[in-house]
Amino acid sequence: MAWLNAVPRPAEGASRARTNVPVPTLSRAAQMRANGIRNPLMPPNPLPHIVDRLLELGLNEAAGMGIGPVSWLTIDAWRRQTGVHLHPWEVRLIRRLSIEYVAEQRRAESENCPPPWRWEVTEAEKKAEMAGLALIFG
Repeated sequence: MAWLNAVPRPAEGASRARTNVPVPTLSRAAQMRANGIRNPLMPPNPLPHIVDRLLELGLNEAAGMGIGPVSWLTIDAWRRQTGVHLHPWEVRLIRRLSIEYVAEQRRAESENCPPPWRWEVTEAEKKAEMAGLALIFG
């Protein structure tokens, strides 16, 4: 999810960053929707209830001058306020998923960052890529 939600940017030292080429302002997910790709293939989710709880709790929280993983205190407060019983391994997993989300969000800001999973390329994705190349090369 972090890779899809990131807005890719060229590396600071890259020649593309120094030119007047417009920098993308859309996240990868928004760009996919604009290209007609409505439901990108996602990896299997063996524990959907954990991901649902993490989404309800929040993927990250404000920390210093940016975002950070959800804190233990936030997880505990959410658990107490909602009355949801979590096993210790579930609490650790939710915290770990939040840490990984924040780390992937930062990595995914690079326009060269590959997705953290592989999938079959669909016809819609091929079509969108060919249209983009046609704009560049004519």
